[in-house]
Amino acid sequence: MRVFTPGEIANHAANKYLGVLVAAKYARVLNEFPRDRSSSREKKLTTRSLEELAKGDIVYHVVPRRRTD
Repeated sequence: MRVFTPGEIANHAANKYLGVLVAAKYARVLNEFPRDRSSSREKKLTTRSLEELAKGDIVYHVVPRRRTD
């Protein structure tokens, strides 16, 4: 298992906290696609999403929160 440092994640996100949130949401998106269940050597979705974020393959946009009055 690969260990991702906060610096690696922060390089492709505004900060390490936003990077983890982006990777978690991307892992949820990956979970919606069908996978080959027969392969036990497949990487976990969170690992795949962190790898793609560290490579800079994930493009995301931060949407400002709407105020409710």
